[in-house]
Amino acid sequence: MENFTERKTPAGLYSPRFEHDNCGIGAVVDIKGRKSHKTIDDALQIVEHLEHRAGKDAEGKTGDGVGIMLQISHKFFSKVADELNISLGNEREYGVGMFFFPQNEHLRAQAMKLFELVTRKEGLEFLAWRRVPVDPDAVGQKARDCMPSIWQCFIKKPARVSKGIDFDRRLYIVRRVFEQASNGTYVPSLSSRTIVYKGMFLVHDLRLFYLDLQDEDYESAIGMVHSRFSTNTNPSWMRAHPNRFILHNGEINTIKGNTDAMLAREESIESPILQDDMNKTLPIINTSGSDSAMLDNALEFMVMNGMDLPLAVMITIPEPWENNKNISQKKRDFYHYYATRYLIWANDAAKDVLGNNFTGEGPDLGPYFLMNQVFRLCGWEAPAFVQATQQVMDRVPVHNTPTGLYVEQGVLTGSLTPEGQALVEDYDILQYYYRSHFAYDEVE
Repeated sequence: MENFTERKTPAGLYSPRFEHDNCGIGAVVDIKGRKSHKTIDDALQIVEHLEHRAGKDAEGKTGDGVGIMLQISHKFFSKVADELNISLGNEREYGVGMFFFPQNEHLRAQAMKLFELVTRKEGLEFLAWRRVPVDPDAVGQKARDCMPSIWQCFIKKPARVSKGIDFDRRLYIVRRVFEQASNGTYVPSLSSRTIVYKGMFLVHDLRLFYLDLQDEDYESAIGMVHSRFSTNTNPSWMRAHPNRFILHNGEINTIKGNTDAMLAREESIESPILQDDMNKTLPIINTSGSDSAMLDNALEFMVMNGMDLPLAVMITIPEPWENNKNISQKKRDFYHYYATRYLIWANDAAKDVLGNNFTGEGPDLGPYFLMNQVFRLCGWEAPAFVQATQQVMDRVPVHNTPTGLYVEQGVLTGSLTPEGQALVEDYDILQYYYRSHFAYDEVE
């Protein structure tokens, strides 16, 4: 563990191209969009029961990685802004970035100054830095030895830029320019909507390490958690999940071909949305990341160039369809069309995604509960998940999913109730596909 960053050259027989994951995931969503600290607490309970899906060192004190993705809590960060003596404006009128800086004070100061310069050069107003309160004693010695200096930044939205994806697109460009100019700093998240807290933890360490997660004022309608089990590879702070858009469980079997295909497109790629800013975001894929991180790079690039996230997910990771006689011709045509344009990122794993006001789960989804039409919970491996959410179930009556959908052999299917049928009727092919294969909730 030289430092929190990755070794740049192979050591012995080790090669970073073999970085894979086989992990545990889960999510809690208030489908009414009501933010509360309880959602965060319930999500943390899920990951704390996924210890069997989390790697650890021989001493049992340092984990491969654990993390949580949340909505940015305006209530919490308004309180932080008062302490920093800055004005954030209204909800989603500012971006929050999470940074893993070098522990060296001089290198950290250089990186901070560089980021401020890039932000202003891209036409945004940099507001302040905040050192994230943490408890280093909550993690093992190996994690402390390579622990980054963890900071947050605040960036104000320009009046001429719309809230949501338009502002996040500007933040994306800022981050990509900074990443290519900076060496030794990793940015887990930079968004006006979501934030990632993660690190080299055991499953119970996440809650204890980040003091923000213990604050009752931190509220979210979404909590998505991940425990990493790195497959024959070295753990790191950077490679812990969540990534910026996805939590992923498993290995991508076609990763070399996928990254080569993305690289080949960069020579002639154009975008009516990013236009002249396109070159600032290249290369699309950071090949020093894990296979999951590289998929996340691709999805983020697609979304920032105008593609809906559910569409991006399901054309990169479709269900097996070519020899499936049980799917409709409409869905088969959908797959066939996109198969001619995109190389599939082949894998047999579960994944959760979050972005653009919705959450979703792809194929190989674990248990799925809709409780009192308020809370939706999903997770990997039923026994651990049911145990993790039992307290919630005791408090909230469990109801059948009103659509009549259920999970069978990794695909969301089922005999639809009249209510469920109404969801998928009279939609164009894209909406039909979303509802019949990709479970998602609109959450403000």
